[in-house]
Amino acid sequence: MTYKEALDYISSTERFGSRPGLSRISELLEKLDNPHKGMKFVHIAGTNGKGSCAAMCASVLKAAGYKTGLYTSPYIFRFNERMQINGMQIEDDVLADIVAKVKPAAESMEDHPTEFELMTAAALLWYRQENCDIVVLEVGLGGRFDATNIIESPEAAVIMNIGLDHVTVLGDSIEQIAFEKAGIIKPGCEAVLYEQSDIVTDVIRRRCEEENAKLNIADFSAIKPEFDSLMGQSFSYKGEIYALPLLGSHQLKNAAVVLETVEVLRKRGWRLEQSDVEHGLYAVSWPGRFELINDEPEFIVDGGHNPQCAQSVQENLLRYFPGVHRVLLIGVLRDKDFETLAEILDKAADEYVCISPNNPRALPAEELAASLEKFGKKLTVCESIEDGVETAMDRAAGKNGMVCAVGSLYSVGDIRAYFGMY
Repeated sequence: MTYKEALDYISSTERFGSRPGLSRISELLEKLDNPHKGMKFVHIAGTNGKGSCAAMCASVLKAAGYKTGLYTSPYIFRFNERMQINGMQIEDDVLADIVAKVKPAAESMEDHPTEFELMTAAALLWYRQENCDIVVLEVGLGGRFDATNIIESPEAAVIMNIGLDHVTVLGDSIEQIAFEKAGIIKPGCEAVLYEQSDIVTDVIRRRCEEENAKLNIADFSAIKPEFDSLMGQSFSYKGEIYALPLLGSHQLKNAAVVLETVEVLRKRGWRLEQSDVEHGLYAVSWPGRFELINDEPEFIVDGGHNPQCAQSVQENLLRYFPGVHRVLLIGVLRDKDFETLAEILDKAADEYVCISPNNPRALPAEELAASLEKFGKKLTVCESIEDGVETAMDRAAGKNGMVCAVGSLYSVGDIRAYFGMY
Protein backbone atom coordinates (compact mmCIF):
# COMPACT_ATOMS: atom_id res chain seq x y z
CA MET A 1 0.00 0.00 0.00
CA THR A 2 1.31 3.45 -0.93
CA TYR A 3 0.89 6.57 1.17
CA LYS A 4 -1.75 7.91 -1.24
CA GLU A 5 -3.62 4.61 -1.14
CA ALA A 6 -3.55 4.73 2.64
CA LEU A 7 -5.00 8.26 2.73
CA ASP A 8 -7.60 7.33 0.12
CA TYR A 9 -8.68 4.35 2.20
CA ILE A 10 -8.87 6.44 5.36
CA SER A 11 -10.92 9.05 3.51
CA SER A 12 -13.27 6.37 2.20
CA THR A 13 -14.22 5.40 5.75
CA GLU A 14 -15.71 8.84 6.39
CA ARG A 15 -18.94 7.39 4.97
CA PHE A 16 -19.35 5.41 8.19
CA GLY A 17 -19.79 8.68 10.06
CA SER A 18 -19.19 9.32 13.75
CA ARG A 19 -20.83 6.69 15.94
CA PRO A 20 -19.88 6.73 19.62
CA GLY A 21 -19.31 3.35 21.22
CA LEU A 22 -16.49 0.99 22.15
CA SER A 23 -17.66 -2.26 20.54
CA ARG A 24 -16.09 -1.65 17.12
CA ILE A 25 -12.73 -0.38 18.40
CA SER A 26 -12.63 -3.29 20.86
CA GLU A 27 -13.19 -5.82 18.07
CA LEU A 28 -10.71 -4.13 15.77
CA LEU A 29 -7.95 -4.03 18.39
CA GLU A 30 -8.66 -7.66 19.30
CA LYS A 31 -7.96 -8.57 15.67
CA LEU A 32 -4.66 -6.64 15.95
CA ASP A 33 -3.62 -8.49 19.14
CA ASN A 34 -4.63 -5.64 21.46
CA PRO A 35 -1.59 -3.39 21.03
CA HIS A 36 -2.89 -0.97 23.68
CA LYS A 37 -2.83 -3.42 26.55
CA GLY A 38 0.00 -2.84 28.99
CA MET A 39 0.87 0.56 27.52
CA LYS A 40 1.07 3.71 29.65
CA PHE A 41 -1.08 6.74 28.85
CA VAL A 42 -1.94 10.27 29.82
CA HIS A 43 -5.55 10.59 28.64
CA ILE A 44 -6.94 14.09 28.03
CA ALA A 45 -10.56 15.13 27.53
CA GLY A 46 -12.35 18.48 27.54
CA THR A 47 -14.05 21.02 25.31
CA ASN A 48 -11.18 23.49 25.03
CA GLY A 49 -7.46 23.34 25.77
CA LYS A 50 -6.97 19.58 25.50
CA GLY A 51 -4.72 19.86 22.44
CA SER A 52 -2.51 22.50 24.08
CA CYS A 53 -2.37 20.43 27.25
CA ALA A 54 -1.45 17.31 25.27
CA ALA A 55 1.32 19.13 23.41
CA MET A 56 2.78 20.49 26.67
CA CYS A 57 2.60 17.12 28.43
CA ALA A 58 4.31 15.38 25.50
CA SER A 59 7.01 18.04 25.34
CA VAL A 60 7.77 17.67 29.07
CA LEU A 61 7.93 13.87 28.86
CA LYS A 62 10.20 14.06 25.82
CA ALA A 63 12.48 16.54 27.62
CA ALA A 64 12.75 14.02 30.46
CA GLY A 65 14.07 11.41 28.03
CA TYR A 66 10.96 9.28 27.58
CA LYS A 67 9.95 7.98 24.17
CA THR A 68 6.63 9.77 24.00
CA GLY A 69 3.73 9.24 21.63
CA LEU A 70 1.22 12.01 20.93
CA TYR A 71 -2.20 11.45 19.38
CA THR A 72 -4.31 14.51 18.49
CA SER A 73 -7.00 15.65 16.08
CA PRO A 74 -7.82 17.26 13.78
CA TYR A 75 -4.71 18.06 11.77
CA ILE A 76 -3.82 21.50 10.41
CA PHE A 77 -1.78 20.81 7.28
CA ARG A 78 -0.90 17.11 6.93
CA PHE A 79 -2.74 14.04 8.14
CA ASN A 80 0.47 12.72 9.71
CA GLU A 81 0.32 15.45 12.36
CA ARG A 82 -2.23 13.34 14.24
CA MET A 83 0.36 10.71 15.17
CA GLN A 84 3.76 11.74 16.55
CA ILE A 85 6.61 10.29 18.59
CA ASN A 86 9.01 12.69 20.30
CA GLY A 87 7.70 15.57 18.21
CA MET A 88 8.20 13.80 14.86
CA GLN A 89 5.20 12.99 12.70
CA ILE A 90 4.74 9.44 11.45
CA GLU A 91 6.56 9.04 8.14
CA ASP A 92 4.54 8.49 4.97
CA ASP A 93 5.77 4.95 4.29
CA VAL A 94 5.28 3.93 7.92
CA LEU A 95 1.71 5.24 7.92
CA ALA A 96 1.06 3.29 4.72
CA ASP A 97 2.43 0.09 6.31
CA ILE A 98 0.36 0.57 9.47
CA VAL A 99 -2.86 1.23 7.54
CA ALA A 100 -2.13 -1.85 5.39
CA LYS A 101 -2.14 -3.92 8.58
CA VAL A 102 -5.31 -2.35 9.96
CA LYS A 103 -7.34 -2.45 6.72
CA PRO A 104 -7.91 -6.24 6.45
CA ALA A 105 -8.94 -6.39 10.11
CA ALA A 106 -11.38 -3.53 9.60
CA GLU A 107 -12.76 -4.98 6.37
CA SER A 108 -13.43 -8.32 8.05
CA MET A 109 -15.81 -6.71 10.55
CA GLU A 110 -19.56 -6.83 10.02
CA ASP A 111 -19.92 -3.40 11.63
CA HIS A 112 -17.18 -1.43 9.90
CA PRO A 113 -15.11 0.93 12.10
CA THR A 114 -15.41 4.68 11.67
CA GLU A 115 -12.52 6.77 10.39
CA PHE A 116 -11.58 7.87 13.91
CA GLU A 117 -11.70 4.29 15.20
CA LEU A 118 -9.53 3.16 12.31
CA MET A 119 -6.93 5.84 12.98
CA THR A 120 -6.98 5.27 16.74
CA ALA A 121 -6.22 1.61 16.14
CA ALA A 122 -3.46 2.51 13.66
CA ALA A 123 -1.89 4.93 16.12
CA LEU A 124 -1.96 2.45 18.99
CA LEU A 125 -0.42 -0.20 16.76
CA TRP A 126 2.37 2.19 15.76
CA TYR A 127 3.09 3.27 19.34
CA ARG A 128 3.32 -0.40 20.34
CA GLN A 129 5.65 -1.24 17.45
CA GLU A 130 7.89 1.69 18.40
CA ASN A 131 7.91 0.68 22.09
CA CYS A 132 6.82 4.06 23.40
CA ASP A 133 7.37 4.57 27.10
CA ILE A 134 4.16 6.58 27.36
CA VAL A 135 1.51 8.02 25.04
CA VAL A 136 -0.35 11.30 25.46
CA LEU A 137 -3.78 10.55 24.07
CA GLU A 138 -6.27 13.29 23.21
CA VAL A 139 -9.95 12.32 23.21
CA GLY A 140 -11.70 12.86 19.90
CA LEU A 141 -15.27 13.52 21.08
CA GLY A 142 -16.69 13.29 24.58
CA GLY A 143 -14.87 10.64 26.57
CA ARG A 144 -17.02 7.79 27.82
CA PHE A 145 -17.75 6.32 24.39
CA ASP A 146 -14.81 7.82 22.49
CA ALA A 147 -12.59 5.28 20.73
CA THR A 148 -9.56 6.36 22.77
CA ASN A 149 -11.36 5.24 25.93
CA ILE A 150 -10.65 1.62 25.01
CA ILE A 151 -7.36 1.96 26.90
CA GLU A 152 -6.84 0.50 30.34
CA SER A 153 -6.61 2.78 33.36
CA PRO A 154 -4.26 5.65 32.43
CA GLU A 155 -1.50 7.12 34.55
CA ALA A 156 -3.49 10.35 34.60
CA ALA A 157 -6.98 11.20 33.36
CA VAL A 158 -7.00 14.91 32.59
CA ILE A 159 -10.22 16.91 32.20
CA MET A 160 -9.80 20.33 30.63
CA ASN A 161 -12.21 23.26 30.37
CA ILE A 162 -15.75 22.08 29.63
CA GLY A 163 -18.37 24.00 27.66
CA LEU A 164 -21.37 23.42 25.42
CA ASP A 165 -20.17 21.80 22.19
CA HIS A 166 -21.34 18.79 20.18
CA VAL A 167 -24.61 19.01 22.10
CA THR A 168 -26.45 16.69 19.69
CA VAL A 169 -24.07 13.88 20.67
CA LEU A 170 -23.01 14.68 24.25
CA GLY A 171 -26.11 16.35 25.67
CA ASP A 172 -27.40 19.91 25.96
CA SER A 173 -26.31 20.69 29.52
CA ILE A 174 -22.94 21.22 31.15
CA GLU A 175 -23.72 18.39 33.59
CA GLN A 176 -24.37 15.91 30.77
CA ILE A 177 -21.24 16.90 28.90
CA ALA A 178 -19.12 16.74 32.05
CA PHE A 179 -20.52 13.27 32.74
CA GLU A 180 -19.41 12.12 29.28
CA LYS A 181 -15.93 13.63 29.68
CA ALA A 182 -15.58 12.05 33.14
CA GLY A 183 -15.89 8.65 31.52
CA ILE A 184 -12.13 8.53 31.00
CA ILE A 185 -11.57 8.31 34.76
CA LYS A 186 -10.95 4.66 35.66
CA PRO A 187 -10.08 2.71 38.80
CA GLY A 188 -6.49 3.10 39.93
CA CYS A 189 -5.68 6.28 38.06
CA GLU A 190 -5.49 9.86 39.29
CA ALA A 191 -7.61 12.61 37.77
CA VAL A 192 -6.43 16.15 37.06
CA LEU A 193 -9.06 18.85 36.58
CA TYR A 194 -8.93 22.30 35.03
CA GLU A 195 -10.36 24.59 37.71
CA GLN A 196 -13.91 25.47 36.70
CA SER A 197 -17.54 25.70 37.82
CA ASP A 198 -18.90 23.89 40.83
CA ILE A 199 -21.33 22.10 38.51
CA VAL A 200 -18.51 20.47 36.55
CA THR A 201 -16.34 19.88 39.61
CA ASP A 202 -19.14 18.05 41.40
CA VAL A 203 -19.68 15.74 38.42
CA ILE A 204 -15.97 14.95 38.19
CA ARG A 205 -15.65 14.48 41.95
CA ARG A 206 -18.53 11.98 41.99
CA ARG A 207 -16.91 9.99 39.21
CA CYS A 208 -13.61 9.92 41.09
CA GLU A 209 -15.35 8.68 44.23
CA GLU A 210 -17.10 5.93 42.25
CA GLU A 211 -13.82 4.80 40.66
CA ASN A 212 -11.64 5.30 43.75
CA ALA A 213 -9.51 7.77 41.81
CA LYS A 214 -7.80 10.72 43.52
CA LEU A 215 -8.85 14.14 42.22
CA ASN A 216 -6.26 16.89 41.72
CA ILE A 217 -7.53 20.35 40.77
CA ALA A 218 -5.29 23.02 39.27
CA ASP A 219 -5.12 26.14 41.45
CA PHE A 220 -5.36 29.15 39.16
CA SER A 221 -4.87 31.52 42.10
CA ALA A 222 -1.30 30.16 42.28
CA ILE A 223 -0.51 31.47 38.77
CA LYS A 224 1.56 34.66 38.87
CA PRO A 225 2.29 36.24 35.44
CA GLU A 226 5.85 37.55 35.24
CA PHE A 227 6.33 38.72 31.62
CA ASP A 228 4.11 38.84 28.56
CA SER A 229 4.68 39.82 24.92
CA LEU A 230 3.92 38.54 21.42
CA MET A 231 7.16 36.55 21.68
CA GLY A 232 5.95 34.52 24.66
CA GLN A 233 5.33 34.77 28.37
CA SER A 234 6.72 33.70 31.71
CA PHE A 235 4.90 32.92 34.93
CA SER A 236 5.28 31.27 38.28
CA TYR A 237 3.12 28.46 39.60
CA LYS A 238 3.35 27.50 43.24
CA GLY A 239 6.69 29.29 43.48
CA GLU A 240 8.45 27.84 40.41
CA ILE A 241 9.08 30.02 37.34
CA TYR A 242 8.41 28.84 33.78
CA ALA A 243 8.62 30.30 30.26
CA LEU A 244 6.02 29.47 27.63
CA PRO A 245 5.98 30.37 23.92
CA LEU A 246 2.18 30.03 23.70
CA LEU A 247 0.24 33.26 24.06
CA GLY A 248 -2.73 34.21 26.22
CA SER A 249 -3.70 33.91 29.85
CA HIS A 250 -5.72 30.80 29.01
CA GLN A 251 -2.45 29.04 28.16
CA LEU A 252 -1.15 29.76 31.65
CA LYS A 253 -4.21 27.95 32.99
CA ASN A 254 -3.58 25.06 30.61
CA ALA A 255 0.03 24.98 31.77
CA ALA A 256 -1.10 24.83 35.41
CA VAL A 257 -3.08 21.70 34.56
CA VAL A 258 0.05 20.23 32.96
CA LEU A 259 2.08 21.01 36.08
CA GLU A 260 -0.50 19.23 38.23
CA THR A 261 -0.28 16.28 35.83
CA VAL A 262 3.51 16.31 36.25
CA GLU A 263 3.03 15.95 40.01
CA VAL A 264 0.70 12.99 39.49
CA LEU A 265 3.23 11.31 37.20
CA ARG A 266 6.03 11.91 39.69
CA LYS A 267 4.00 10.20 42.40
CA ARG A 268 3.55 7.25 40.08
CA GLY A 269 7.30 6.85 39.60
CA TRP A 270 8.02 8.87 36.48
CA ARG A 271 11.35 10.72 36.65
CA LEU A 272 10.55 14.34 35.79
CA GLU A 273 13.27 16.70 36.98
CA GLN A 274 12.36 20.35 37.41
CA SER A 275 14.77 21.31 34.61
CA ASP A 276 13.00 18.86 32.27
CA VAL A 277 9.63 20.40 33.06
CA GLU A 278 10.96 23.91 32.48
CA HIS A 279 12.60 22.92 29.20
CA GLY A 280 9.55 21.00 28.03
CA LEU A 281 7.22 23.96 28.50
CA TYR A 282 9.72 26.35 26.91
CA ALA A 283 10.12 24.10 23.84
CA VAL A 284 6.45 23.29 23.22
CA SER A 285 5.03 23.90 19.75
CA TRP A 286 1.30 24.00 19.09
CA PRO A 287 0.49 25.84 15.83
CA GLY A 288 -2.74 27.64 15.12
CA ARG A 289 -3.55 28.69 18.68
CA PHE A 290 -3.30 32.49 18.86
CA GLU A 291 -0.11 32.14 16.85
CA LEU A 292 1.78 35.12 15.41
CA ILE A 293 2.67 34.20 11.82
CA ASN A 294 3.52 37.59 10.27
CA ASP A 295 4.94 40.91 11.49
CA GLU A 296 3.98 43.58 8.95
CA PRO A 297 1.11 43.74 9.44
CA GLU A 298 0.95 41.60 12.54
CA PHE A 299 -1.12 38.54 11.72
CA ILE A 300 -2.53 36.14 14.32
CA VAL A 301 -4.14 32.82 13.46
CA ASP A 302 -6.37 30.93 15.87
CA GLY A 303 -8.49 27.84 15.29
CA GLY A 304 -11.08 28.88 17.88
CA HIS A 305 -14.51 27.70 16.82
CA ASN A 306 -16.81 27.83 19.86
CA PRO A 307 -17.89 30.53 22.34
CA GLN A 308 -15.26 29.65 24.95
CA CYS A 309 -12.48 29.86 22.36
CA ALA A 310 -13.94 33.13 21.07
CA GLN A 311 -13.82 34.59 24.57
CA SER A 312 -10.10 33.80 24.84
CA VAL A 313 -9.41 35.27 21.40
CA GLN A 314 -11.38 38.42 22.21
CA GLU A 315 -9.53 38.91 25.49
CA ASN A 316 -6.16 38.30 23.84
CA LEU A 317 -6.87 40.77 21.03
CA LEU A 318 -7.75 43.50 23.52
CA ARG A 319 -4.74 42.57 25.64
CA TYR A 320 -2.05 42.39 22.95
CA PHE A 321 -3.44 44.91 20.45
CA PRO A 322 -5.02 47.81 22.38
CA GLY A 323 -5.90 50.84 20.28
CA VAL A 324 -5.12 49.01 17.03
CA HIS A 325 -7.46 48.62 14.03
CA ARG A 326 -8.32 44.93 14.26
CA VAL A 327 -9.38 43.13 11.08
CA LEU A 328 -11.00 39.75 11.69
CA LEU A 329 -10.54 37.24 8.90
CA ILE A 330 -13.38 34.91 9.78
CA GLY A 331 -14.72 31.63 8.43
CA VAL A 332 -16.90 29.11 10.27
CA LEU A 333 -18.58 25.75 9.89
CA ARG A 334 -22.34 25.73 9.52
CA ASP A 335 -22.86 23.32 12.44
CA LYS A 336 -21.08 25.54 14.97
CA ASP A 337 -22.67 28.22 17.16
CA PHE A 338 -21.27 30.99 14.97
CA GLU A 339 -23.90 33.52 16.06
CA THR A 340 -22.72 33.42 19.69
CA LEU A 341 -19.10 33.26 18.55
CA ALA A 342 -19.58 36.45 16.51
CA GLU A 343 -21.31 38.25 19.38
CA ILE A 344 -18.24 37.63 21.55
CA LEU A 345 -15.62 38.41 18.91
CA ASP A 346 -17.29 41.63 17.81
CA LYS A 347 -16.13 43.38 20.97
CA ALA A 348 -12.59 43.18 19.57
CA ALA A 349 -13.39 43.63 15.85
CA ASP A 350 -13.19 46.82 13.81
CA GLU A 351 -14.02 45.18 10.49
CA TYR A 352 -14.52 41.74 8.95
CA VAL A 353 -13.23 39.81 5.97
CA CYS A 354 -15.34 36.69 5.41
CA ILE A 355 -14.12 33.41 3.93
CA SER A 356 -15.34 29.82 3.67
CA PRO A 357 -13.15 27.19 5.40
CA ASN A 358 -11.96 24.32 3.23
CA ASN A 359 -14.53 21.84 4.52
CA PRO A 360 -17.83 20.43 3.21
CA ARG A 361 -19.58 21.73 6.34
CA ALA A 362 -18.39 25.31 5.79
CA LEU A 363 -20.85 28.16 6.02
CA PRO A 364 -20.58 30.12 2.74
CA ALA A 365 -18.81 33.44 3.21
CA GLU A 366 -21.84 35.32 1.85
CA GLU A 367 -24.13 33.83 4.50
CA LEU A 368 -21.61 34.58 7.23
CA ALA A 369 -21.36 38.18 6.06
CA ALA A 370 -25.14 38.52 6.12
CA SER A 371 -25.19 37.39 9.75
CA LEU A 372 -22.49 39.95 10.63
CA GLU A 373 -24.27 42.93 9.06
CA LYS A 374 -26.08 43.65 12.33
CA PHE A 375 -22.81 44.84 13.88
CA GLY A 376 -22.63 47.73 11.41
CA LYS A 377 -18.94 47.31 10.59
CA LYS A 378 -17.19 47.14 7.24
CA LEU A 379 -17.60 43.75 5.59
CA THR A 380 -15.72 42.17 2.71
CA VAL A 381 -16.56 38.77 1.20
CA CYS A 382 -13.75 36.82 -0.48
CA GLU A 383 -14.04 33.86 -2.83
CA SER A 384 -10.95 32.05 -1.52
CA ILE A 385 -8.86 31.85 1.61
CA GLU A 386 -5.88 33.28 -0.27
CA ASP A 387 -7.93 36.27 -1.40
CA GLY A 388 -9.14 36.66 2.17
CA VAL A 389 -5.61 36.74 3.57
CA GLU A 390 -4.48 39.33 1.03
CA THR A 391 -7.57 41.49 1.48
CA ALA A 392 -7.33 41.41 5.28
CA MET A 393 -3.64 42.32 5.16
CA ASP A 394 -4.33 45.22 2.78
CA ARG A 395 -7.10 46.52 5.03
CA ALA A 396 -4.90 46.24 8.13
CA ALA A 397 -1.84 47.82 6.49
CA GLY A 398 -3.92 50.73 5.27
CA LYS A 399 -4.98 51.59 8.80
CA ASN A 400 -1.84 50.62 10.75
CA GLY A 401 -3.78 47.64 12.00
CA MET A 402 -3.49 43.90 12.50
CA VAL A 403 -5.26 40.74 11.31
CA CYS A 404 -6.67 37.88 13.34
CA ALA A 405 -7.89 34.80 11.47
CA VAL A 406 -10.42 32.92 13.57
CA GLY A 407 -13.48 30.67 13.40
CA SER A 408 -12.26 27.24 12.33
CA LEU A 409 -9.19 25.02 12.50
CA TYR A 410 -10.00 24.00 8.92
CA SER A 411 -8.77 27.38 7.68
CA VAL A 412 -5.54 27.38 9.66
CA GLY A 413 -3.54 25.07 7.38
CA ASP A 414 -4.30 27.10 4.24
CA ILE A 415 -3.55 30.39 5.99
CA ARG A 416 -0.24 29.16 7.41
CA ALA A 417 0.67 27.72 3.99
CA TYR A 418 0.16 31.16 2.44
CA PHE A 419 3.06 32.36 4.62
CA GLY A 420 5.17 29.30 3.80
CA MET A 421 4.53 27.64 7.15
CA TYR A 422 3.86 23.93 6.85
